[in-house]
Amino acid sequence: MSNLPVNEMGHLTIGGVDSINLARDFGTPLVAYDISYVKKQIQKFQQTFTDANVKGVVSYASKAFSVKAIYQVIATLGAHADIVSAGELMTAIAANFPAANLSFHGNNKSLDELNLAIKYGVGTIVVDNFHELELLDQVLTEQNASVNILLRVTPGISAHTHEYIQTGQTDSKFGFDLESGQAEKALQLATRNDRMNVRGIHAHIGSQIFDVNGFIFETKKLLSILKKWQINLGFKASILNIGGGFGIRYTNEDNPQKPEDMLATILETVKTETDNLQLPLPEVWIEPGRAIVGPAGYSLYSIGSRKDVPGLTSYLAVDGGMGDNIRPALYQADYTAVLAKAPTLEPVEHVHLAGKYCESGDILINDLSLPQTHSGDVVVMLATGAYGYSMASNYNRNPRPAVVFTEKGNSKLVVKRETYGDLIQNDLDY
Repeated sequence: MSNLPVNEMGHLTIGGVDSINLARDFGTPLVAYDISYVKKQIQKFQQTFTDANVKGVVSYASKAFSVKAIYQVIATLGAHADIVSAGELMTAIAANFPAANLSFHGNNKSLDELNLAIKYGVGTIVVDNFHELELLDQVLTEQNASVNILLRVTPGISAHTHEYIQTGQTDSKFGFDLESGQAEKALQLATRNDRMNVRGIHAHIGSQIFDVNGFIFETKKLLSILKKWQINLGFKASILNIGGGFGIRYTNEDNPQKPEDMLATILETVKTETDNLQLPLPEVWIEPGRAIVGPAGYSLYSIGSRKDVPGLTSYLAVDGGMGDNIRPALYQADYTAVLAKAPTLEPVEHVHLAGKYCESGDILINDLSLPQTHSGDVVVMLATGAYGYSMASNYNRNPRPAVVFTEKGNSKLVVKRETYGDLIQNDLDY
């Protein structure tokens, strides 16, 4: 990929730090983030709201990458975060993230999770189904508390993305169905409950979306529903949450619109439609995750063995794989990678970049063009910051990698590499 940052030695740099030095100082496999990218992307979203003269909230979808340090970075920018489990909640709380700026999502929140959310003062519960309404009522009654909620609905939109990450179509596992009247019934139940302050509506149509048209359709659909609810039920929404899903560039073939440009178009649609429908302009929330951390992340591996199959193909094996990035095996996700010491050198061969795990499907990149390589060289996969480390596992009893944040030429370890002792610390004798 073009425009890769390099230093005077021609080495790839990450946040101004030589990637060769990162591998030397912290070992491999290693996940490194350019934190300046994270900050700039959030600020671009925030500036887009300002330019459009629309009150808005950028809520980082922390399932993309959830560790204490990233919550601390997000908090410094005044952004919100959405969480999907008690584990993410407790990570954010441990990072001193303002609980009032957290939104709790999920299609099967447990009683314990809802209890924790209310106990710690989570600002918004995004209610997904009738069972959750019952549980939440129980928790609020027992704790003598109240909470802001959004109702998640399925707008009947199938985004152009991988089937596993489509979430807005009618038969999705997420949210109240609009067409059958489920969502309207949920609104009636929630608004009758004095402990639930229904602030608005939420939908999420999918992930890795390159074109703004799906968002435009979603926005128009949601606003038309809000108009219907205003007429039929007297409900006036103060928040319109359109979710996330802004796509990023993983390979040269990807050509997504800039996330902030898509947001600008969405906001113009909101203003036009609310004017046409004679609705008050709501506060608009977005929930980008991949768009914030995806391009900021890099995975550093050391090359080990090589297997050449004469007349067919070659495999270049690295010291990580599906344990730290399951997406190629799970989603057939495409990535590209470069040689850390020579990222701009012309390639001389095509290889399969293979992981070390005992699965034939553990292929990180199926057709990778590289310069000549040797065992011990460091190869860097690009744009791995979203849904890589957060989906990591200990498969084959391998420790998860360390995570480093880089910025302005400095590097800081933010997640320690797991040890073999960590792997067995919860095992008991029989």
